[in-house]
Amino acid sequence: MKKFFKILLWVLVGVLFVGTFVFLYKNSQPDKVVYAIVSPETGNIERTTVLTGKIEPRDEINIKPQISGIITEINVEPGDVVKEGDIIAKIKVIPEASSLSSAQSRVESSRISLEDAKNKYERNKSLYEKKIVSREEFETSETAWQQAVRELDAATDAYNIVREGVSKYNASESNTLVRATIGGLILDVPVKVGTSVIQANTFNDGTTVATIADMTNLIFKGKVDETEVGQLAVGMPMIITIGALPEISPAATIEYIAPKGTEENGANTFEIKAALQIDSITGLRAGYSANAAVSLSKSTNVLTVPEGLVEFSGDSTFVYVLTDSVPEQTFVRTAVTTGASDGINIEIKDGVGSDAKLRGDVVSNK
Repeated sequence: MKKFFKILLWVLVGVLFVGTFVFLYKNSQPDKVVYAIVSPETGNIERTTVLTGKIEPRDEINIKPQISGIITEINVEPGDVVKEGDIIAKIKVIPEASSLSSAQSRVESSRISLEDAKNKYERNKSLYEKKIVSREEFETSETAWQQAVRELDAATDAYNIVREGVSKYNASESNTLVRATIGGLILDVPVKVGTSVIQANTFNDGTTVATIADMTNLIFKGKVDETEVGQLAVGMPMIITIGALPEISPAATIEYIAPKGTEENGANTFEIKAALQIDSITGLRAGYSANAAVSLSKSTNVLTVPEGLVEFSGDSTFVYVLTDSVPEQTFVRTAVTTGASDGINIEIKDGVGSDAKLRGDVVSNK
């Protein structure tokens, strides 16, 4: 019985030894790698770049008052559509003390001159009727009196303009009425009733009463990196995508490329403007964020392969062509000439044909 157990023990040791040897032998063998086989295909390669920017109206006008004063009435609000000449707001004039005093002094002087001219006219009229003075002298005094009347009238009107901003001769075109200079959509009204406003002059830009834009004439304004600006040109088409309106993709045409770049975060960028080829879009608002896709190059009906199959080495490119699959796959490294790339596929100009079988990704590794 003891002999049986002894033999059994040696058998188990032998089996364990053989199993360990077989296991180590198998693990020492190189893994058999199987690759997917990919053939070149005929297709199109288009290289595009995407610019980020905003939708803006081409003509955005700030309406400013022609006189300084206080807003007494506002007739519009953002979102309203106005025509050229529509009254946007009314202003109450707060006259400058020195200008008011000067205008008032002119009125008093004109009144005194009128009184004097009137007295001379009436005296000469009486003398003329008695044939004491000549007709010429009488007519001269009459003319002086009429001129004095007009001067007082003009001085009084000038005084009213300084004090109230309104001329009795042209009340409808008064400077107290702020009018739209273009037709369009009211984008912003940054003032309220009671706000003091200042007219534009050499030393001051003036207070903006309202901002108006023509929303039927829109542009895309964006920026492009200096590495790609040289590949863009005025007249190139682009497709616009608007984040807030994903169902709309209007076409546009580049009409301006800035001749000078600006540095942002260590990189130079150039401003791009493109005219949207639309008449109007319902719901489109100024300032919407948008992206513009521009085609930089396009090759049609060319031989293409996935770019991941190409090996880049300096200025050279290579692919691995299948030469045998039995007993295992064998590949030969082959130089090729590449062309355009869209980041996914790349054009093969020379080196392999459409019947070539190229090494792809690993399918198994056993």
